[in-house]
Order: sequence, then structure tokens, then C-alpha cells
Amino acid sequence: MAELTNFYALLIGIDRYEPNRYYKDLKGCVRDIDLVDEYVRNTLKVPIEQIWKLTSPLEETSILSDIRSARQEVKPTYVNIVKAFKEITDKAQSGEQVYIHYSGHGGRAVTIYPELQGEQRQDEGIVPMDIGSEDGRYLRDVEIATLLKRLTDKGCIVTVIFDSCHSGGATRGDCAIRGNENNLVDTIARSQDSLVAERQELLNNWRILTQADPNLSGGWLPNKDYVFLAACRPTEFAYEYAVNGGQRHGALTYWMMDTLTSSTSLLTYKSLYNRVKGMIQSKFPQQLPMLLGDGDRLVFGNQREYKPYTVTVIKVGEDETEITLDAGLAAGLTSGTRFAIYPIEVNDFSDKTQQIAITELTEDIQADKSTAKILDPAAGGIEVKGKIESGASAVMVAAPIDLIRKVRLFAEKQAGDKEQDLPPDLVDQQTAALDKVRQALADNGWVVEVKDGEEGHFQVAVARDGTYEICIGMPIKNLRPALSIEEPAAPQKVVDRLVHLAKYQSVQALDNPASDLTDYLEFELCDKNKQPFPDPQNVSLKPGEVSYLKIKNTYAQTLNVAVLDIEPTWEISQVPIQGNFSSFLPLDSGQEAYTKLRLQLPADYQQAKETLKIFATKGLANFQWLILPSLDNALQTKGNLNLQLRNKAEELTTRGEAQTINPLNNLLTAIGSDVTNPPEKTRAFVYESDPEAEWLTKEILITIKT
Repeated sequence: MAELTNFYALLIGIDRYEPNRYYKDLKGCVRDIDLVDEYVRNTLKVPIEQIWKLTSPLEETSILSDIRSARQEVKPTYVNIVKAFKEITDKAQSGEQVYIHYSGHGGRAVTIYPELQGEQRQDEGIVPMDIGSEDGRYLRDVEIATLLKRLTDKGCIVTVIFDSCHSGGATRGDCAIRGNENNLVDTIARSQDSLVAERQELLNNWRILTQADPNLSGGWLPNKDYVFLAACRPTEFAYEYAVNGGQRHGALTYWMMDTLTSSTSLLTYKSLYNRVKGMIQSKFPQQLPMLLGDGDRLVFGNQREYKPYTVTVIKVGEDETEITLDAGLAAGLTSGTRFAIYPIEVNDFSDKTQQIAITELTEDIQADKSTAKILDPAAGGIEVKGKIESGASAVMVAAPIDLIRKVRLFAEKQAGDKEQDLPPDLVDQQTAALDKVRQALADNGWVVEVKDGEEGHFQVAVARDGTYEICIGMPIKNLRPALSIEEPAAPQKVVDRLVHLAKYQSVQALDNPASDLTDYLEFELCDKNKQPFPDPQNVSLKPGEVSYLKIKNTYAQTLNVAVLDIEPTWEISQVPIQGNFSSFLPLDSGQEAYTKLRLQLPADYQQAKETLKIFATKGLANFQWLILPSLDNALQTKGNLNLQLRNKAEELTTRGEAQTINPLNNLLTAIGSDVTNPPEKTRAFVYESDPEAEWLTKEILITIKT
């Protein structure tokens, strides 16, 4: 493999800290960096002169001491870290990759930037080894934001990995927390001088990145134009532990490198994250890694690859007969729902030969996770084809009974009928054209043809122009491109659109009226001055008019929130709360967040209604698998989607990622043994377990008109 000359790496690992009040020595950080360094040099073939390696080892942590000595590595002091950033920024050119990996303590300190959020603001940052010196300084979030902005402004492709805490904790057995020992905020009066930039530049850059609104920072760092993988959420701990009873490593770094070295195919950051998250959650349930930025970008690459959002395996039982998934009641799941399990590196979920196993949810379903048993062939499963591991993808294989939608194939239009007029030459073609759709409906777990005397959710007929039309009361407009009855692939495309509509309707209907959280989450739309609209039940906006979505958590503990935009184009997109595109945003008790919106009318619409739907849970839940592309744009190329996504993200509109997904269940019962012949009557779903109180949904209906 040729040398990778367009790649620059900054690797920082700190085990030994100069004596100080808050941070004890660690044991696995330099070892983390050695693993990364070895991979970057030997696998990626990055020239050694393009790797900046700053380490502060303890004697027993040096596993590559010969390499370290030969390279005369630099100590990770505040001065040297800033210097390394600047040297890389000077050398890296537009389109080249910059990879930053930090392993060490993270910390919080009394702010030295009260202009941003007042005295109550806490600065977060990484902790250089010389924090205990007379002039010891953190590399603070405001400084890091400017360092990263310089790289992205230059056009560099940036990836940032922080295997550290943001808050503190205590040592527990043979694992340690990468933060201060008692969860303290550093109150020592420290220098306000920065070697990164003049104070005003730092403040201006932070304001630019947070939309001039301190509530829009999106967590640890304002995330713009780079991929950021953090070991944990701001309120959690990042663990290092003795892997398999051996040497210490950070959980994030170890499982990240284990995934990269064992993978047989290219991974996206989203795929990498899913596997790492699953492995960490199986050992440290209280540590949830966070992925921000473009998760569809290939790891150590500049290309993007769309992979549908899936549910993730987060734990495998010791006897390998049960698994735990990262979705539960908050995602509409109930006992009996079945999933196919795919290896982490698989992206094509239409290839059933890649399935490892078929699983079915048990009665053990919580708000944010669920247990599934592995089915043998006699129970409707398959022969298990390999080892199921944490991070594997779980894809729903069929819709449970209550979600099945029925379609009427209407072949009775006549020539001369005032309401259903067809040209004479098409009248005789109706039956044959709809028979092709009937054949395409076979073996479909979502949409079935109605029986005699039954009502249908949809109707399919032949239109006057010789194309297929889908009706929900009236023909649905803007189904592009039109599907001619003469086109061989058209019947299957009609069925694909029907499935899309079924999924869309299931998300619309998802609700939990029994939630105990209802009174503890404020969710309202405000005008450009952040004032509530006088009639919140009748909000009307002009296209592009600025508004703000306000969310406030009045509950006694942190809630994880996500907002979906249920759009008139049959698209379901994610609203990036505070510019954050991760699966949810943790909102602390008493915290409020404002998100700037500019809703637009779709092409050819004069007026449209749009629904913003919020989800909130006490625990963890992945809401991104609910996303659907717009029905009239589902056939666009990836290149066009890539351009649209970049433009829309920059404008902070809410028409987010157009990606195919796996279905969300509407108030469900169980999978039928034969989903093409569901019972004529289904019982209403009734929640019977305690987790019903742990999640809620709320909606805001908005009219957009010129």
C-alpha cells in the first residue's frame, strides 16, 4: 500500500500529570495512542513526519518504548498542544484529512469567558499534563472551537476523537474515570491569556459557531463541518479498564481500534459508532458515546455512503440465545416484533443472504431498550450463520398486525364517467395493469390487498395519462417521476411507495397518552424575537420566515429529546436541535434550548401543513431510524442528496437527511404468522408495563403559505 500523503494526525495521550488538586494519573491513555499510532503508520501508511505525537507516559504503560524514544515525542503541555495544532493547520491543504485523537482527562473550570453565558457558564476542555504547574492551563472549549474552525475554514476534512470525560468521578476497582475524582469544577484562578488567538477572536468565533446564541452550542463543542466522536455525554463518565483482565485502555479507543482492525470492509463513522456503542454499553451501561457530524462519511476517507438507520444490538446474552436492542416502547416496539440481524460491515439490507439470524421481541421491553430471542428455523427463524456481536444492525423484517395497511386496486373506471373518466383505450388496460401491482404485493409485510367488503387505507388506479395513481381519498400529488403502466418496473415502484406511506402514517400515529412526563416538558414555537405566538394552536408562517423552537425540561432529571419534522412531501426529517444531528439531545433538568427554523414550501405548493413532533425519554433511545425521504424525491441520486444535505444543514432548515429507513411501529400488537392474511379485527394496543411513564410525544401543527 502506497504512503497516504494527504493525511495528518495529532495524537495526544496523557497518563502522568504534574501534581495538582483535581486530576490523578491514568494508566491507559498512552497505550491508547500507541494503538492509534501503530494503525495510522502501519495500516494507513501515513508518513511519520505527518504524525504529531504528544505523550506523557508512566513507565509501565510504554508498549512501544523503542519507537517513542526514536521519535523523541513531545510532551503534551498546553504550549506544545497549541503549537502542534498550528503546525498541522499550516501544512494541511484543502481536501486533505486531519485526524485528532485525545486520550486523557477532561475537565470543567470556572469560566474565563463570562461574556458568552455569564458567570454561571463552566468552561470545558482537555487537561494538559502541566495543569499542576504555576501557569497550568486547560485547553478550553472556546479555544478548541477556534482551532478546529481554522482547519475546516481551510477546507480540511477533520475528524476528532476525545476519549475523556467532561465531568469527574471516582476510581472503581480496576477501572478508572477520566475526569477529576469528586466531580468538582476547578475554581483555581488561572491565566486568561490564550496562545490560540486574541480574546476577541475566540469570542467571535464561538458566537459564529453557535449562531450568536449561547443556547445553540449543541453540547461539548459547537459541531460544524467535522466528525466528532466523544467517549460519553457531558453528564457521564468515560472509563478506562483492564481489557480481558490485561492492560488498561480507554473503552472508546480500544473498541474503536478493535472494530477497525477486525473489519473486512469499509465502514462509515455511523457503522463504527454503532459497534463501539454496543460494546461499551454492554460493559458500562452508564457510558454512552456520542457521534456528531457527518456519520455517513467513510472512516479515514472523504467519500460518503448512505446506510439506512437501523436498531443496534447493544448486548448479547452469555448463552447467545437472547440479545438487547437500543429501541423500545418509545420507538413503538412491542412483544412479537421480528428483526433480522446483519453484521456491522453490511450496508445492503436487501441481501437476505447476509442475515446472521432472525429474532423476536420478548415481553421484556422498556422505554429505551428491548430484549429479543433468537429464533430457530422451526419457529420462523434461520440457521444462525455466525457470531452476533454488540454493534450489529437489526432490521425489521415485517410489520406487526396493527401496522399493516390495506390497498384497493380499483379497475372500474369507465369512459365518459364525469368523476372517473378514462380514455377508451385505457379502460381495457386497467385490469392487466393492476394485476401487475397485485403480483408485486406478494410476500409484502406492509401492504396487502383488501378483501371483499373491507375498507382500504389506499387505492391504486390508472390515471387519465396512463400512469398509476395512489389515492388517500384524493390522488396524491407530486409523486415524481410518474409511473407509466407500460414501464416494466412500475408495479414494484408503486408497492414501494405504498410501503413508504404506511411507514409515514405509523410515525404520525405514535403516541403515549399515559406518559407521566407530559407536564414536565415545554414545547412551543416562538417568533423571531423568541416570543410565543398568540394562538399556539393556529400558527401560520410565510416561507423562510424565522421562528424558534423552544424546548424546556422541567423534570427532576435529564431527558433525552429529539424532534422530527413530519413534512407535507411525505418526508420525515430530523430537526437538528441546537445544530446537533445526533440521535437525541440530552436536556438537563431546568435547561431550555432554542433552535432556529426557516420552514420552506415544497416546490409547486402554495400552502402546506407541517407537523413538528417531539420525543422525550428518561433513558436512551435512537430516533433516527424513523427518518424517511420525501416520497417524490426518493429516487434521487446520492450526489444530489449530498449537495442538498450540505445546503440544508448550512441554512438550518428542517428538511433533513433524505434516507431510506426501517419502519417504526404504530401502537402495535404482535407479528402475525402470515402477515399477508391478517385477522379481520385487531385489538387496540394497551401498555401494561411500567416503562409507559418513561417517554412522551408532543406535536405542533404549522401552516406555511405564501
